Amino acid sequence: MRYLQEIEQMRETSTLNVQTIRADFPILQRKIGGKPLIYFDNAATTQKPRQVLRTIEKFYCTYNANVHRSPHTLGQEATELYEQAHENVARFIGADDGGEIVFVRNSTEAINLVAYSLSFGESKRARLRRGDEVVVTVMEHHSNLVPWQMVRQRAGVTIKVVGIHDDGTLDLEQLREAITGRTRLVCCTHVSNVLGTINPVREIGRLAHQAGALFLVDGAQSAPHMPVNVKEIGCDFFAFSGHKMLAPMGIGALYGQRELLEEMPPFLYGGDMIADVTLERATWNKLPWKFEAGTANVCGGIALGGATDLRTGKRLEGAVDYLERIGMAQVRAHERALTGYALEGLQAIEGVRVYGPLDPEKRGGVLAFNVEQGDAHLVAQFLNDEGIAVRSGGHCAYPLTDRLGVKAMVRASFYIYNTKAEVESFLEIVEDIARRRLI
Repeated sequence: MRYLQEIEQMRETSTLNVQTIRADFPILQRKIGGKPLIYFDNAATTQKPRQVLRTIEKFYCTYNANVHRSPHTLGQEATELYEQAHENVARFIGADDGGEIVFVRNSTEAINLVAYSLSFGESKRARLRRGDEVVVTVMEHHSNLVPWQMVRQRAGVTIKVVGIHDDGTLDLEQLREAITGRTRLVCCTHVSNVLGTINPVREIGRLAHQAGALFLVDGAQSAPHMPVNVKEIGCDFFAFSGHKMLAPMGIGALYGQRELLEEMPPFLYGGDMIADVTLERATWNKLPWKFEAGTANVCGGIALGGATDLRTGKRLEGAVDYLERIGMAQVRAHERALTGYALEGLQAIEGVRVYGPLDPEKRGGVLAFNVEQGDAHLVAQFLNDEGIAVRSGGHCAYPLTDRLGVKAMVRASFYIYNTKAEVESFLEIVEDIARRRLI
């Protein structure tokens, strides 16, 4: 197979040593029903390496304190580490500085922050008003659709939905027609969490800005898997989740252009996000703290971005450090090869239908499929019986599954610690399920 050869070539020339990487992930030693765990649910969440787990332990054992609050040593150390983490995440995605990075719980909260703030903004550019148009695509995760439905109820905007071609790629001609002089915001996933489709975000951003609209990218499935540079994309907002890229759950980031964030009102109100408060009024803190009200997930932020203790020189390694050491181009190449191999294998199995682009150049490491006349949940259960963890259902993208004419699909998704041998085992089980009509 073409992609089998590619995997072998990559093994010979790549600095990505999968077996060395796997040794960093304790959970991969688990057995499920007596069989080795094959974890193919990475689009939902990723496993955590020892380096990040040690950072979490180190923070709580050595540095635990609230940030921006205290003159004592612990408070100063925690603040320094937390602010460094913002800078490191900014560098990772090509932002200008940490002031453009707001730490949130996840991509969902990041998008809700933008939706709320634009609903109550006061400037012409950073405010959605009755009659304005918001353009989305049919392949959006609910997190990039439901918030805009709520804005429609609150502010009276019009939502326009762009469709896809039968091969799972975005209908760019329909997108061009959907964007008009009344469009104020275009929202698009960078990589579909169902189809794996990699959308042409630079071109979409160009079309949005040409019409005077803002451009928001859901990067939950791209930032962990490929090189991302928000300046090259030309987006105004970019949202992603730490738990999908080796960091703990409960931490994520919103990138926003500085000028826009300066204009936008806060999402939450209370401690730390203020510059001054009287009984009559309050003024807001500088970026990014203006959008980080209350006690932050300091440990999560450091585990995502990483930081160095300036007093001792010791590094608290974050998920960003781990991925940068591998190299995001290497991450993408590894996943592309595995995806191509799995695509060829699934297509060769009689009775299996794969959704989305069949060219691995056009998709990320996500494969949604069904076994003919089978129940997706049962297929996923049979795979689990063999130690293979996959997802089944509508994948928080019900309008997309309706477009595809299905209620549920099985989804396998790959990451840096997955191997060709695991893909082979997965294909053997799927073929057995399809051949024996076990469902």
